[in-house]
Amino acid sequence: MKRKFTPLILILIFCGFTAFVILKYNKEIKGDVVAFYPLKDREGPSALLPEWATIKENGNKMIRVIRDKPDDAKTALSLASLYVQEARITGNYEYYNAAALHYVEKVIVNNPKDFNALLLKALIQLSQHHFQEALETADIAVKINPYSAFIYGILIDGNVEMGNYEKAVEYSDKMISIRPDIRSYSRVAYLREIHGDMDGAIEAMKMAVGAGAYGEESTEWCRIQLGQLYENTNQMKHAEMHYTIALTERPGYAYALAGLSRIAMSQKNYEKATALCLQAIEAGNDFGFKEQLAKIYIQTGKNTQAEKLLESIVVELTKEDETETGNNHHAGIDLANVYLLQSKPSKALESARKEYGIRPDNIDVNHTLGWIYFKTGDHKNALKHIQMAMRTNYKHPEFLHRAGIIHANAGAVDIAKKLMQDIRQPDFYFYPELKDEVSIAMNGF
Repeated sequence: MKRKFTPLILILIFCGFTAFVILKYNKEIKGDVVAFYPLKDREGPSALLPEWATIKENGNKMIRVIRDKPDDAKTALSLASLYVQEARITGNYEYYNAAALHYVEKVIVNNPKDFNALLLKALIQLSQHHFQEALETADIAVKINPYSAFIYGILIDGNVEMGNYEKAVEYSDKMISIRPDIRSYSRVAYLREIHGDMDGAIEAMKMAVGAGAYGEESTEWCRIQLGQLYENTNQMKHAEMHYTIALTERPGYAYALAGLSRIAMSQKNYEKATALCLQAIEAGNDFGFKEQLAKIYIQTGKNTQAEKLLESIVVELTKEDETETGNNHHAGIDLANVYLLQSKPSKALESARKEYGIRPDNIDVNHTLGWIYFKTGDHKNALKHIQMAMRTNYKHPEFLHRAGIIHANAGAVDIAKKLMQDIRQPDFYFYPELKDEVSIAMNGF
């Protein structure tokens, strides 16, 4: 959850020159934000990981160096990189994105062609869902250093989010030719998934996991993605195995807990699914875990709890989307999906159209918008957008269900049948609201 933060004033009771120390260490204040951005103490299971002591020690050392040498660009960028990593681990994106961006921008002011600073800036912009801005920053960086695999990774991600899939594939070929590693293999996997090659995606994600060090967050993140690929192809035992390994290698890992919650949900063990999801929420600051818990509540008839939870997500996402500091997080499509769960299609349409105005070629945006139009009775626009979403041959089961329903409603029976046949996960455990829709649409097939 996003929080407003204020300066930490250190009162040194037993020190005779308190004012001097405060002036020296907090002299750079902008608004109500201390420019040095101390590391925030971790909460939950991640605070118990051995890595935290090392990260905290290294971070504090770098802050001390920058206090003494404000123009030390190398240390500033190392600290910014640490903040980016900490944001991903803790979910405290608002604070750490602002912290990282503070140091990165200072380096860029002094040296507009600092490659590493531009790379980090683009990475932060991706995190904020400022995808077009990230591409613009990355385009500057790649001209400075066209042989960095990392910058091509950012170009892949930005182009995927903007719906430039051919360009993303082109950059993927460049990235993997420079450095075949966990980062490049994982992006190959994602592009294969987008283009409907689920078996190829699984194979590439296995290679990504194999290229990483066990227990590191990046490795276990890829293992979670592998588990989700198995989920989406109805290979639940494999998915459960990888979520369990991730939780063993990284105790308390929120994404592994959420994955195991979905497995329990598929087994209709809703008590276990609820408990695991609550653990994920406690361990990680990700609104997606709350959305997942709301779906469990809906499935089990706990509509009051679901609505309360969904409304809290709306408040959180609206705040993120409306921040005017330049550190906002575009959340239009996320809000649209929450409004759909609340059965508020008009609100969902408003949010989805806002996102569509930013990235009209993205298949996820078109898929969501098409479904919202269907729910509002605008079947012409529903078909238009779902067909736009189908252009890469994406085969996520929820997408295939929705696309099949829309085509069946439009009288395109053969296409609807083919879409339904491509679904490898027939169970409706995670989107039960589609079960009746599919039954109606497929009636008489």
